[in-house]
Amino acid sequence: MAEQRTGRHTDQDTARHVDGTALDEAVRFTSDLIRLDTTNRGGGDGVERPAAEYVAERLAAAGLEPLLLEKAPGRTNVVARVTGADPAADALLVHGHLDVVPADASEWSVPPFSGEIRDGVVWGRGAVDMKDSDAMVLAVVRAWARAGIRPRRDIVLAFTADEEDTADYGSGFLVGEHRDLFDGCTEAIGESGAYTFHPGDGRRIYPVATGERGTAWLRLTAPGRAGHGSRVNRENAVTRLAAAVHRIGEHTWPPRLTATVRAALTELAALYGVPLPDLDDDDPAVLAPALDGLVAAIGPAGSLVAPTLRNSANPTMLAAGYKVNVIPGSATAHVDGRVLPGWEDEFTATMDELTGPDVTWSYQHHEIPLEAPVDGPAFAALSEALLHFDPGAHVIPYCMSGGTDAKQFSRLGVSGYGFMPLRMPEGFDYQAMFHGVDERVPVDALHFGTRVLDRALRAL
Repeated sequence: MAEQRTGRHTDQDTARHVDGTALDEAVRFTSDLIRLDTTNRGGGDGVERPAAEYVAERLAAAGLEPLLLEKAPGRTNVVARVTGADPAADALLVHGHLDVVPADASEWSVPPFSGEIRDGVVWGRGAVDMKDSDAMVLAVVRAWARAGIRPRRDIVLAFTADEEDTADYGSGFLVGEHRDLFDGCTEAIGESGAYTFHPGDGRRIYPVATGERGTAWLRLTAPGRAGHGSRVNRENAVTRLAAAVHRIGEHTWPPRLTATVRAALTELAALYGVPLPDLDDDDPAVLAPALDGLVAAIGPAGSLVAPTLRNSANPTMLAAGYKVNVIPGSATAHVDGRVLPGWEDEFTATMDELTGPDVTWSYQHHEIPLEAPVDGPAFAALSEALLHFDPGAHVIPYCMSGGTDAKQFSRLGVSGYGFMPLRMPEGFDYQAMFHGVDERVPVDALHFGTRVLDRALRAL
């Protein structure tokens, strides 16, 4: 029992406390949370409180003292601290969000907020993004409470609002106004990593996120001279904007390799027995085709790195005018930009060049890119936990093309890892479940994830 109290683990005590009750709770909590509609429509339109109260009740039943914190009514966050055995140790943050994106019930095979369990699968919005993860965290800490287990160091649990929009009501609010709740936290685990990726050749790959591209949502504005649609107008705002949008959409960004992507490419090249090109060649004309060749050679596994080899900018919205025979005085567009760690200046300079002298741009929403160590004890512990329960699989670091609440918590000096484990069956497209129709998660995946999460948290 001394090993349990200090958070060290053995196969025997893992089997003892992550029992049928814990596994059943992971599934039941996932279903229950899905039934609580926490749709985030953006712009402040969302209510996470029902799910927050559900989480807080179950944490309190495990002997914790959860705090419910709101920036606005209904936009509720939950924070609790599990006290560790070593008060001198740094703390670990475990975070997950409670909100979900909208779901059109007419497109679904089952009602999206039913939480139905059918044929060994839990269905509904949030099944993978990310009420399943919230449920597994709850199941683990409750299993610890029943068994009298204390982790080595403090673990801060944060269940947040508003991750699916700007995080202003969620992690941004917590970091800005309640940073003391995270005292001592140096590392974190959160969303969107450690799922099974099946490349279709019998291999099983688990990507663990050690990086995120930054978010750069832009608003472009083209001023012009308003006038009659029948007259020649060399200061047409629509024309100016369309030219800038075309340049942005057609731009080829040069490859820029981060430490995470370098490590992923190195691991995948070794896994597939493919020669590794010179990743230090800084000539884009040489490096770009070499990387394209490597990505092609590793087949479907290349999709794990292809979106994060370079910065990106995609035009997504246009607005101008109010009548067909009136040239408007201005026109606007929106662009979804994503920026690699270390290449923010290049993104800014490129956007200045592509928009040109007649169009201005500004950030509508701006979040920093992130990178955590891939060669330290944290990544090693996460890898070991996965491989313990799935021997013969392969763990690689990867950079998320998008972002999570880890961006906000990084402002507290916390290094974030994407690690919410799920063992998916072959043919199950995990990424397609995110924001997709008929979102669902296998019960077996939740059982696996609960066991792995328990082992990883105690090892960390």
